[in-house]
Amino acid sequence: MRTAIPDGVWPTMITPFTVDNTVDYAALEVLIQWYLDRGVAGLFAVCQSSEMFTLTLAERLDLARFVSRTVGSRAKVIASGHISSSLSDQIEELKAMADTGIEALVLVVNRLAGQNDSEDTWKRNTEKILEALPNVPLGLYECPAPYKRLLSAELLRWCAETGQFWFLKDTSCHLQDISDKLRAVAGTELKIFNANAATLLESLKLGVSGYSGVMANFHPELYRQLMEIWQTQPQQAVRLQNFLGSASLVERQLYPMNAKYHAVLEGMPIHLAARVQSAEDFSSAMRMEVQQLRGLAQDVAVQLKVTR
Repeated sequence: MRTAIPDGVWPTMITPFTVDNTVDYAALEVLIQWYLDRGVAGLFAVCQSSEMFTLTLAERLDLARFVSRTVGSRAKVIASGHISSSLSDQIEELKAMADTGIEALVLVVNRLAGQNDSEDTWKRNTEKILEALPNVPLGLYECPAPYKRLLSAELLRWCAETGQFWFLKDTSCHLQDISDKLRAVAGTELKIFNANAATLLESLKLGVSGYSGVMANFHPELYRQLMEIWQTQPQQAVRLQNFLGSASLVERQLYPMNAKYHAVLEGMPIHLAARVQSAEDFSSAMRMEVQQLRGLAQDVAVQLKVTR
């Protein structure tokens, strides 16, 4: 694995399934190309959006290998996927994932200590992972499931100073927290990517390196555009941010089912099949909302002359 983590848009990938609920690699190949055509910097494979908690270890590894092999040199690929309860089992999962060809191995923050455990406990467990995975480029993911654990600025600084951590997917949704973290890692190689659409423009002004969130499954080209214009065309950036923040309300729907439906509208051969949800719960009103969101996004792209 190499260690270059470029700025930009990093979608949290969804996993297409067949009607038999196995990973649909033919559809996944089309989805990967769709992301790449829209100018993403990298792909976050095997994460919560990928339904990783429902995937076997073999499926998680195969998924990461396939994405990495399909993308090749066209973008970077990172992956997580350690879901076991015991640290020893997680280390084995992580060792296997590190050998799939990915750019960096992402640690799920809440897997490294219990909900009521201290930061010292978290640090001790992380040290064991570092000992087991020397010289492996790492990332950090403040995954909201099974519980949300946010890193303090001080703990993030400790991570950055190890020299192995290159990526943080921040889910605090709070500009002060992001600002504190950015100051803490100043001068290190660790880059922070915001998962929250509403705060993205203001966080770019603070110094985040990009966006890594759910809505990059709907219109990643608009997030790419915001990153390209926010310094040179501030008024247009505000208009675009207003749309992106409002559009992100669709996250409150049945996700990732709604993202899979959006992919269908984009012409991709993706079934409305998931292991975490039933398509029966994805109502006709929800479908109309996604249709209307897609139409608005297309209008915004035309107005701002966004190219794919």
